[in-house]
Amino acid sequence: MAEPNQSQLAIKAARSALVDRAVFAALALVVISSAVATKRFSGAPVLAAIERSGTQPSIPISEPTQTIIAEQADPWRVLREYLDNGSNAESSPESADATATTTDDASVRYFDGRPIRPVRRMWMTVTAYSPDARSCGEFADGRTASMKSVWTNGGCLVAADSKVLPIGSLVTVPGYAGDMVVPVLDRGGKIKGSRLDVLYPTHEIALSWGVQRLPVTVWEYADDAEH
Repeated sequence: MAEPNQSQLAIKAARSALVDRAVFAALALVVISSAVATKRFSGAPVLAAIERSGTQPSIPISEPTQTIIAEQADPWRVLREYLDNGSNAESSPESADATATTTDDASVRYFDGRPIRPVRRMWMTVTAYSPDARSCGEFADGRTASMKSVWTNGGCLVAADSKVLPIGSLVTVPGYAGDMVVPVLDRGGKIKGSRLDVLYPTHEIALSWGVQRLPVTVWEYADDAEH
């Protein structure tokens, strides 16, 4: 057989190179297609998701999100609902009964954490005094006849005749201490019979009280504890 000449060798080399390029291109196409398919089925990157969201229709806010927004606008709503519903549902029968027994009678009040109730009302001549020497003279030592500080109960206390209102009695005097219940913790040489002396921090305030004839309410403890 005749050996191929130079022209035939060149044509053969060109064909071989063309086949190699075709095979390489086919392999590259397979790799690219595989990568695209992997991205499509395994989830696109964040940037791709953002780009696609522009072409998708808008989705309305779901109801749970609206609820969260409403709670942020009114942070006290949950507390109000608990006070209106939850606390009543969780309260025990014992606590409900206790509440009923202390709130049915509108006249029941509290002093020193104990329930008290009015027992009688008496008309008394009410004057005022201060804890200084101008009112108490030589006994102005900062203590009452019951050896309590003059600032006991925030300085709201009264002096009375122990035969009428013993030490520890509880009274309300119209116009004094915001009509709060105050204790009888003091006595006075001139405070006899239906006389009452209310304590004020200064002599000037005591003088401005003057002398008044008032209906004084006497209270007693409504529980069974003995003190």
